[in-house]
Amino acid sequence: MSFIPPSDPVNKKLVKLSQLCELCHCRKAIIRRPKNLQKLCKLCFFHVFETEIHNTIVNNELFDQDQKVAVGASGGKDSTVLAYVLKLLNERYDYGIEIVLLSIDEGIVGYRDDSLATVKRNQVQYNLPLEIVSYRELYDWTMDEIVACAGVRNSCTYCGVFRRQALDRGAAKLGISHVVTGHNADDMAETVLMNILRGDVARLEKSTAIITQSSGSPIKRSKPFKYSYQKEIVLYAHYKKLDYFSTECSYAPEAFRGTARDLMKNLEMVRPSCIIDIIHSGENLCLKPKKPKRSAPPKQMEVRTDGSVSLGFLDGNKCEKCGYLSSNRICKACMLLEGLENNRAKITLDNDTSTHGSARLVRTLESLSY
Repeated sequence: MSFIPPSDPVNKKLVKLSQLCELCHCRKAIIRRPKNLQKLCKLCFFHVFETEIHNTIVNNELFDQDQKVAVGASGGKDSTVLAYVLKLLNERYDYGIEIVLLSIDEGIVGYRDDSLATVKRNQVQYNLPLEIVSYRELYDWTMDEIVACAGVRNSCTYCGVFRRQALDRGAAKLGISHVVTGHNADDMAETVLMNILRGDVARLEKSTAIITQSSGSPIKRSKPFKYSYQKEIVLYAHYKKLDYFSTECSYAPEAFRGTARDLMKNLEMVRPSCIIDIIHSGENLCLKPKKPKRSAPPKQMEVRTDGSVSLGFLDGNKCEKCGYLSSNRICKACMLLEGLENNRAKITLDNDTSTHGSARLVRTLESLSY
């Protein structure tokens, strides 16, 4: 019996051995993994991608039986793939968890309204419950109003603080103590680089933690995509034909994270494994122990440069204004909101400032529609 080489099922042509999948050796490879440049067919890529995420979940013991888990759903590729894969693995390996989609509406016209439409379609496609929490509901502000008041360069500072608190408040509203986010390996490596470039030693040691939880907080966050490359997530969404929103936030180009992303992408072109290497470096980083501070005199508190007062961070410290967990008397979100309220216009002027003459006639003609 003579040997018959494998063929391409689409083009019905003979396939060279060098074009075969490196795992199954029977199908044509259509993907070269960005992580290790391994050539895989579509089915083997699905299996490897899902198995790696399953191993991450099991090795780090992310979930407990009969646990209710909220997936931070933005409609983007990461959160869409995360919701799909978590539902798939939960059914395949019986994690015993109940999955809920939790979305935050920041109030960015032309971006968030479209992405929330994608989340609502995902809710129907995956048959998962959905809860939407808005900045307007929590803070009486939208991101568009914040940017108009504080400027675009500070947009990510405000959004980051408000979004983290909104996720916690949304989870607490649903009675959920575990929020899962779609942060991938690229995001983790970027965070390490950002903290190095800014000299942020306090955050550097914890920047690669797969599970984060504030002291005294009942809600923890985890990142099952910690070791998954962004390019592989995009490939998975593409070949699975998942419905996701791909437009970048209109305020994101001004963020400092973009500088770290450009640096990392240049490194990745030279060394594809640099993303995982940066994460492993962050995991094994050990900082020099801090010198013990002298205790403050009794009945005195430390006043920080931003005007906040330190309480020494005891478990259960609450903000005096909103009741949210905080190491200070006033939480960071309330401090930002106070600054915004001080800068908000107190008087609204009518667009028509002219009282008579040709100027008023011109304004009247401009307002007419035909």
